[in-house]
Amino acid sequence: MLEIKEASFEKHGEEAGEERSPKASSKSLTERKPSFQTVSLEEVNRLYTQADIARLDVDRDLSFPGHFPYTRGIHATGYRGKLWTMRQFAGFGTPEQTNARFKYLMREGQTGLSVAYDLPALMGYDADSPLSEGEVGKCGVAVSSLADMEALFDGIPLEDVTVSQTINAPASIFLAMYLVVAEKQGADWKKISGTLQNDILKEYIAQKEWIYPIRSAMKLVVDTFEFCTKDVPRYNPVSVSGYHIREAGATALQELAFTLRDGIEYVNWGVRAGLDIERFVPRISFFFNAHNDFFEEIAKYRAARRIWARVMRDHFGAKNERTMQLRFHTQTAGVSLTVQQPVNNIVRVAIQALAGVLGGTQSLHTDAYDEALALPTDKAALIALRTQQIIAEETGVANAVDPLGGSYFIEALTQKMEDGARAYFDRIDAMGGMVEAVEKGFPQREIQESAYQYQKALERGDQTIVGVNKYAMQDEPQEVPTLVIDESVRSHQIERLEQTKARRDNGSVVKALDNLRKAAEHAENTMSATIEAVRAYATLGEICSALRDVYGVYEEPAI
Repeated sequence: MLEIKEASFEKHGEEAGEERSPKASSKSLTERKPSFQTVSLEEVNRLYTQADIARLDVDRDLSFPGHFPYTRGIHATGYRGKLWTMRQFAGFGTPEQTNARFKYLMREGQTGLSVAYDLPALMGYDADSPLSEGEVGKCGVAVSSLADMEALFDGIPLEDVTVSQTINAPASIFLAMYLVVAEKQGADWKKISGTLQNDILKEYIAQKEWIYPIRSAMKLVVDTFEFCTKDVPRYNPVSVSGYHIREAGATALQELAFTLRDGIEYVNWGVRAGLDIERFVPRISFFFNAHNDFFEEIAKYRAARRIWARVMRDHFGAKNERTMQLRFHTQTAGVSLTVQQPVNNIVRVAIQALAGVLGGTQSLHTDAYDEALALPTDKAALIALRTQQIIAEETGVANAVDPLGGSYFIEALTQKMEDGARAYFDRIDAMGGMVEAVEKGFPQREIQESAYQYQKALERGDQTIVGVNKYAMQDEPQEVPTLVIDESVRSHQIERLEQTKARRDNGSVVKALDNLRKAAEHAENTMSATIEAVRAYATLGEICSALRDVYGVYEEPAI
């Protein structure tokens, strides 16, 4: 047990107002502000002692790295055995342009790929749709068919590199495209590794990029679980994403609670479909935000591992340690980046990334400093990658496993996170589960209220954003060069679409789409029919339309 035998506090000067006793009345101390809060507006005590972790049992709650409940990390050797994967998110313009960015970053030491798709792709529309006008290639790479996916991964051996795909409503279609490209390369699907974001619940909660009604969309997610467990066993069919929940205005606690409860919901649906938790749950990964409050973020990651391990063991009866081990990717907080004094963002990103590393992340994306202005330039993307490499190679933080473990402050915050998340679980369970809670608008309202309270704190000056509401400059520095995606990208993509449709066997396309509709109508697994349609060069829009014919579309109720 952590113990403190006798407190010894040196007096540091009358003007600091410090006293020898750690229990000194706050009335006798002089502090800069009447209260101190995290970015989530949670109160922070002046001092943390053994009394703040009185409930902590080291063997039960901490143990050792690599041992249940994995609070201190899922690997006994931490980063001494293997560094985290440096997986920079990239995607813009045409598939050829993004392919060039991938190769550039890999030459510079990136160790995994992460694909950002554009808004039409996220919504299930082809580049030639009227609804795609003005958005093709703007917030990610434009992909409308297998032909685009072939260009995107040209010269990149998919059996040898892990690729994360940020796509949700049409995730099963992009998985099919990815696997057919790998197949054309001669790769063995059983050796393919990577991650599909595929987290549709967080779309209804936060990001708002959906196609189908919730329950039909959940069925498509479970289809990928079943398919990958059998045919692509090293692939993660879902990355449960708290990142977008946090970006929408959630607190660290809400990000933790809603993300983990989403994960539990996916497990429940998989179990109800007859899947073995010891086979499909080890392939569920998570995706968390790294925001500005350094210690709060580290505590969040440690609590996440502990909660997941306990729920998998105690609620679902897991025996396999991989089923109980929460693996996660981290991305620094895009919402924290500022247009004002954008070079300051380099510092923000470095500190956020360091929190992710000290929290034990398995992979990491560091935002580029210019992302509040536009998609990153090559130079900005390289600085972001170098930030990770400096943390890994120069700071020494990767030399010891969970170096902050045992800190009174960290352990108290970790326990507070766990308690708060479980309280949210109880409220959600009382509603019937996360699907029902989302249908009632519960997490959406909680996030809206948190975002509102944080904005009020900024306007009062209780929270500071350097360069925005404090230390603002009358004359901003010279304008930062930005990456511009022009409308020629859409013309390029439409031309390839026309060529693809002219070359393909349209009879095979019609047959494949009919088979997909039938699979959806009969509640069969849709993955084989989707792969058949992709092989025939049916487009993303055509495949999504076939599923819309069966499932319909989601309309968000007023909240």
